[in-house]
Amino acid sequence: MTRTLDARELGGEPFGAITEALADLGDDETLVVVNSFEPEPLYAVLDERGFDHDTERLAPDEWRVEITPR
Repeated sequence: MTRTLDARELGGEPFGAITEALADLGDDETLVVVNSFEPEPLYAVLDERGFDHDTERLAPDEWRVEITPR
């Protein structure tokens, strides 16, 4: 199952919403985060918490990060 979180629709800093979504993510689920910039600070947090990620730039202001548990 894939869940999508469009950080562009959130007011303010999206980090809290992303970490909440990660906490609810099942072992067989994927979280896709869509953002207007590459969320580089998120990568270390994902690694620390046991998640893999794959990032793709879709447009100059649209990034897609696919996050899966290890």
